[in-house]
Amino acid sequence: MNINNILTEIEKVDPEVYERLDGRRSAMKEFMRMSGKIALAAVPFALGGMFKKAYGQTSTGIAGVLNYALTLEYLEAEFYTNGAAAPNLVPAGTPAVGAINTIRDHEKAHVEFLKKALMSLNAVAVNKPTFDFTAGGAFGNVFTNYDTFLAVAQTFEDTGVRAYKGRAGELISNNDVLTAALQIHSVEARHASHIRQMRKARGANLKPWITGNDTGGIGAAVQASYNGEEVTTQAGVNIAGFVSANAASESFDEPLTADQVLAIVKPFIKS
Repeated sequence: MNINNILTEIEKVDPEVYERLDGRRSAMKEFMRMSGKIALAAVPFALGGMFKKAYGQTSTGIAGVLNYALTLEYLEAEFYTNGAAAPNLVPAGTPAVGAINTIRDHEKAHVEFLKKALMSLNAVAVNKPTFDFTAGGAFGNVFTNYDTFLAVAQTFEDTGVRAYKGRAGELISNNDVLTAALQIHSVEARHASHIRQMRKARGANLKPWITGNDTGGIGAAVQASYNGEEVTTQAGVNIAGFVSANAASESFDEPLTADQVLAIVKPFIKS
């Protein structure tokens, strides 16, 4: 079996095959890795699995990712809408009013975009859940105490950034949707940084980015949103060999799996 010939023949039909496989060299390396570990008779099945990864994403699969993102955007949009409307929550006459209103509008725009993207795929958008922003009482004063409100906002934004990153790869077969998702992802990152700076202005001891798995003083109730961020080795390179462990972890943001994100937001979803 000549993998070079197979890739050449596929390239005649699909000129983008190398983009789907992260490049010809990567495809060859992946194939050699698999074929070196399995019996010769199983090689065709392994090769099939490799191409399934490249071509297996269907519109149904993409719709699932978009509905996953829509649920998170519903959460954030309603959170900021309620926060902006809560009497005497955001300090009147301060720049915070404009910031919260702007983030609210961004989240609403994300919701509407995702609904339309799902319609374009002939898919049904999930209904908005009923939320409990107190997380079962852990943040009971979320809409009466500004610092608690910002702490929950930070958790949502930091989680959202990692959530988009964790599933972006599943959108690779639809360039338009992938591009839009990455555009939302970068805006969520700006929200995260801005909310952190708003908390810092209120006296919280934190930076605009995540250091290790530090919650920024919020505590155990949101620890799951930060676990895994303490990684200092990337692609086999120990970054802590060049800079401090804190700087190494801050330099890279780690993705969250769908299961991890669903576990994190579960306390905030009543039904």
